[in-house]
Amino acid sequence: MELIRSIYGKDSIPLHRPIFDGNERQYLVECIDSNFVSSVGAKVTEFEQQIVRFTGAHFAIATVNGTAALHIALQLAGVGREDEVISQALTFIATCNALSYTGAHPVFVDVDRDTMGMSPEALNRFLAKHAEKRDGAVWNKSSGRRIAACVPMHTFGFPCRIEEIHAICSEWAIPLVEDAAESLGSYVGGRHTGTFGLFGTLSFNGNKIITTGGGGMIITNDESQARRAKHITTTAKIPHPYEFVHDEIGYNYRLPNLNAALGCAQMERLPWMLEVKREIAERYRAFFSDHGVQMSEPRPGSTANNWLNAIILADKAERDAFLSYTNERGVMTRPIWRLMSRLEMFKHCQHDGLENSRWLEDRVVNIPSSVPEKNLNT
Repeated sequence: MELIRSIYGKDSIPLHRPIFDGNERQYLVECIDSNFVSSVGAKVTEFEQQIVRFTGAHFAIATVNGTAALHIALQLAGVGREDEVISQALTFIATCNALSYTGAHPVFVDVDRDTMGMSPEALNRFLAKHAEKRDGAVWNKSSGRRIAACVPMHTFGFPCRIEEIHAICSEWAIPLVEDAAESLGSYVGGRHTGTFGLFGTLSFNGNKIITTGGGGMIITNDESQARRAKHITTTAKIPHPYEFVHDEIGYNYRLPNLNAALGCAQMERLPWMLEVKREIAERYRAFFSDHGVQMSEPRPGSTANNWLNAIILADKAERDAFLSYTNERGVMTRPIWRLMSRLEMFKHCQHDGLENSRWLEDRVVNIPSSVPEKNLNT
């Protein structure tokens, strides 16, 4: 508690709050003055270009939120009704919601304890036991359904073993879609998360490392897929100066110009925010190491954005006691998500036992991770 208050210096300390200390107000006023406040506006294109430059992806398509981005990415990857998508049970509900929108069924494989992201060993074991190639596709021998995609998630901004997962998916010819919602500013080697698969998706929700209030992004290196993503997220309207003709079922998943204006200003401050968050994470790690508490950290060869710091306590009883103690004293902490396999909607889904996922569910706690107010404008 003393360390957290020394960093944040407030009676009530949130888990992660947005920061608006740059050009946000100026860019919003510019949008209002231009009358382009909805989905048509220069700031949308500018924001997409900033994400391209930052991540190294060839193309970026802005959406209204990260769930919408993942929904479209899965649809364009070829996921359809009654297909299966391999993912992880240790994730935020949006991952499973998005794949459910396509009519597909999630299949859960375990995570690694160090990354809290999908385990390539677990994925390999599952495919070796349950999958077969036939008729130009991969089928689950247990369920009889087609395995249409694989969706690992970079938990709290810590990169999973995405290179190994990519190799496995390539061997099986399973499309890889990265849920990089939490990992803007995270890298494996010099390569940004979300750029290993056919698609990656980002989120700019109010609690993310940068925010547009609500918003998401599809990133890809495939130009034809990028064009398709832009088309169907903007109601599948055929470009024309005044006619309204649509050539397929589309989605109104467009990011408004006002939100993109926030994103443009936020991106200007992102490198600085990443540095401050790295310093905070290092202070936490030194403190918890001295007190015998394990804290998540990026594995060698990867760089995390330190979006949400996470400690791993001895057991569920210690976790619950820590959560009660901190929250009762105005310091917001939270447990990791309840496993998707334990939610009513997904209890029927196939999984591999999820040993590490269950272990982490009982022990992981997120602690305050915002950039402190005293660091602003420095």
